[in-house]
Amino acid sequence: NFGGYPIEQNTYAYILGVLGVGGYRDEQQHTAGMVDWGDDHFTCFQFAYDWRRDLVESARRLDKFIKEKKSYVEEQIELRFGIKEHDVKFDIVAHSMGGLVARYYLRYGAQDLPPDGSLPDLTWGGHRYIDNLIMVGTPNAGSIEALEVLVEGFKPAVLLPRYPAALLGTMPAVYSLLPRNRHHPLLTADNQPVADIYDPALCIKHGWGLANPDQDSVLQMLLPDSADVAQRRQIAVDHLKKSLKRARQFSEAMDRPAQTPVGLKYYLVVGDSEDTDKTARIKSDSSLTIVGKGPGDGTVLRSSALLDERRAENQNSRLISPIPWTDVMFLFSGHRDIT
Repeated sequence: NFGGYPIEQNTYAYILGVLGVGGYRDEQQHTAGMVDWGDDHFTCFQFAYDWRRDLVESARRLDKFIKEKKSYVEEQIELRFGIKEHDVKFDIVAHSMGGLVARYYLRYGAQDLPPDGSLPDLTWGGHRYIDNLIMVGTPNAGSIEALEVLVEGFKPAVLLPRYPAALLGTMPAVYSLLPRNRHHPLLTADNQPVADIYDPALCIKHGWGLANPDQDSVLQMLLPDSADVAQRRQIAVDHLKKSLKRARQFSEAMDRPAQTPVGLKYYLVVGDSEDTDKTARIKSDSSLTIVGKGPGDGTVLRSSALLDERRAENQNSRLISPIPWTDVMFLFSGHRDIT
């Protein structure tokens, strides 16, 4: 709300309309009065998840959601068409971070990440219910922007407040968006690749995010019952360490090479016409400066969406990726516009 006027952004209105024309008719559009589907709106559903929370937690919620909707659709098919025990399978269209939630679910079903740091069993548990996954602008190899917001905070627009780095550092999902060490996204002040951006010592050394001593006023709001500065810092750094450890485990689980089951197809819609942050350098005052850009949608690099493992000197070869893409569509659009 600004100046008494409500501000709304229907980010997914267009894509839902296109899906509706194709026969995937969302009930929320119908009940909101946006589109009159009659009673023909039992095949398309929106899965709402909290983008701040752990992505594996969201994948486990997705498992429950899909099973509930599967039962509902099968009941509707029997009621409407007299077909009993029809084994319904779903297609998922997922934008940005949602693609990571869906891809984890396909690989591991409702499994959590093991507490000992190992990887979950690669069961392809989600494929039991999913045939096609269409990812739109998904950062499959992470984004340097995730590190930027953990260091500097985030200001979404001119008229909106800045979210402080310590606040964003409490959100597990942000760490899951960190880029991969092997792609050398972060350089030292003398232009050498940082060995491990998942090492808590890096954040502690530079005073980033939850390890920033200047963010204690934020920690006071987050931890009103804490005794003093030292206790708040101890709690904050402990959360930082746990979040980075789990993010490393998540990225290893997502990048793990595997034989895709027969019948499962991956599609990608990705922007590649806008300069997108690719490489950052740590300045002498521990702030970051962007020193390299690449083609993308302004938020997600094309190479990240593809999970492209080709080296710079080998870019003319065929795509090397642990994701066996069925088809890829490149668009001249920004991160939100591609929806």
